[in-house]
Amino acid sequence: MINNQNDINVFATGELAGKAAGKAVEDYLVSIQDERQTIRIIFAAAPSQTAMLDYLSSSKLIAWHKIEAFHMDEYLGLPEGAEQHFAEYLKRNLFLKVPLKAYHLINTQGNIEKEKAKYSKLINTAAIDIVCLGIGENGHIAFNDPPVADFNDPETLKVVTLDEECRIQQVNDKCFETLGRVPKKALTLTIPTLVKSEKLFCVVLGPTKSEAVKNTLTGPVSEACPASILTQHPDCAFYFDKEAYKKVKKVSV
Repeated sequence: MINNQNDINVFATGELAGKAAGKAVEDYLVSIQDERQTIRIIFAAAPSQTAMLDYLSSSKLIAWHKIEAFHMDEYLGLPEGAEQHFAEYLKRNLFLKVPLKAYHLINTQGNIEKEKAKYSKLINTAAIDIVCLGIGENGHIAFNDPPVADFNDPETLKVVTLDEECRIQQVNDKCFETLGRVPKKALTLTIPTLVKSEKLFCVVLGPTKSEAVKNTLTGPVSEACPASILTQHPDCAFYFDKEAYKKVKKVSV
């Protein structure tokens, strides 16, 4: 349920929402970067994140040499270097555009159990300062779809079978031409791993997300809508376009 601590921002277009989120991330980084040697950020990879990442990649104020970057999920079963890999998206849109201190990609080409252990250790080496994320059409965060979401998950990174609604979203997002081409399994950071970060910036765009946004903000906090847990975080800022927010209540932007 919406509570007073939720920072909700609604914009006329997705471009405006993404830029506003990027400016907020930039402002927050500038406010903390002088006092920290390393700032650890987990990024989502999805079309909803592109405008925000474009803003960040052009920032001249961020001390990129202090930023250690991670991503939150990756498909299993795609060939190495496939453009649909989330690692490739983030390399194209941010990781190779700015002089990061380091970036860590989830490698799904080798032994998956070894990769789980390796990436989990990297994530847990120190606290995560920021997570930049979205919400899926089925209410997922990362690839924690309702059938596999666990608010008390003991794992850091796990293998999941993707919900059909989640796979359909990948076609709706024009990441894949047909449902048959969308992988059925993925690696994902778990919900406790994501929500224990210090600060969350959540960008959600488009009419296909409107039901999930309504359930997140006005429904019960439940694994039936994994993103609902975000309303319980002490410092989560939401950035919606009016199409994504329209089922919550009427807005004039």
